Amino acid sequence: MTDAGSRAADEATFIAAVRAGDPARFAVVTERHRRELQVHCYRMLANYEDAQDMTQETFLRAWHKRETFKGHATLRTWLYRIATNACLDFLDKRNDRTPVPSGLPESELPYLQPYPDRMLPEDPQESVVARETIELAFVVAVQHLPPRQRAVLILRDVLGWPAPKAADVLELTVASVTSALQRARVTMREQLPGRRLDWRSPATHELSDDERGVVKSYMDAHERNDLDGLTALLRDDLRFAMLPDPGTVIVGAEDAVDGWVSGGLFQRGKDDWRCVATTVNRMPAAALYLRTPEDPEYRLLNIAVLHIADGKIAELTGFDVTGKPWLGLPPAL
Repeated sequence: MTDAGSRAADEATFIAAVRAGDPARFAVVTERHRRELQVHCYRMLANYEDAQDMTQETFLRAWHKRETFKGHATLRTWLYRIATNACLDFLDKRNDRTPVPSGLPESELPYLQPYPDRMLPEDPQESVVARETIELAFVVAVQHLPPRQRAVLILRDVLGWPAPKAADVLELTVASVTSALQRARVTMREQLPGRRLDWRSPATHELSDDERGVVKSYMDAHERNDLDGLTALLRDDLRFAMLPDPGTVIVGAEDAVDGWVSGGLFQRGKDDWRCVATTVNRMPAAALYLRTPEDPEYRLLNIAVLHIADGKIAELTGFDVTGKPWLGLPPAL
């Protein structure tokens, strides 16, 4: 069946479920859109748990508003409208989700969470999973836009929707959407690090061999407590953040490692590591497990998300994931 035929069949099934008041059939059809809607909510909110909640809220609102679906727009567009407005309502109520402008975008995003690749839509050709628009730097930069500009940029530049369609979803004029997009693009250019790719360029998805090699070396250095090896992997203009603690710093490789050691890492009691390679936000990452002297198991402690450039780690964003099995990683080894 063609994509158009599949969409028509979905919408016919959806309308039949609405007319019958059948929540089970309704759920079967809408569930097919969960993953891409969740990514959409994540780009709006930069928080995986909130994105899950808003996706569920989208389905609840869709059920309650089911009679308003008339088939004038596709079911997918209708659901995106509901999801976008659910996120905008959420942001209206959360004063802590408007970052204070600074020269380092991550410094005011303590709520940022990584997005596990296993939860991305399965079709690698979908624009919703383009690596350039799911990486942490892009997601962080989007958070510096006012909520409606944020929505306009995502609908227009990420999903590729025409201005009239985006205007309809946001209940704005086309002129307002065009103006908002122009302002959003200026802010994005200011926030994104200079070496970033154009987010509207052809999408990439897979890690390179170079990235895989650096991740392996990073994990090996951790497990061996090889501080010289770890230092050699870091750029001297490393951008480092450890969330939820506020503050991104640009620091030299030796200073970064010295800081980690002075904070207790690689010292007695924090020197028995096991690491697991993973990917989040279509970026290479390492899950770091620590075994303390009184514990027979290695416990998940941090996720280190890496941006690798020219064979070295240019950005390292660490996340405290103690007791957070939502990433799909085992809590202990």
